[in-house]
Amino acid sequence: MANIKSQKKRIITNEKARIRNRAVRSELKTAVKGVRAAVEAGDKDAAQAAANKAGRLLDKAASKGIIHKNQASNRKSGVQKLVNSMK
Repeated sequence: MANIKSQKKRIITNEKARIRNRAVRSELKTAVKGVRAAVEAGDKDAAQAAANKAGRLLDKAASKGIIHKNQASNRKSGVQKLVNSMK
């Protein structure tokens, strides 16, 4: 454990951010999984709605710095390609 007061505070702050970021990344994975499930079920409307939701979540996570903006862009692209691959 650190002896410096400011470092003790940073340790606590970093732990809070780590837990929050982990929750957001888990939410992103769940959203993308929802798109994949809708594509496998063959429901194009539900898949598009899920892709839109996932896109918003990815953009928000990127703007907060939880994931890199290019990673968010790549994931959005992949999700949309899945939806577009449906008949």
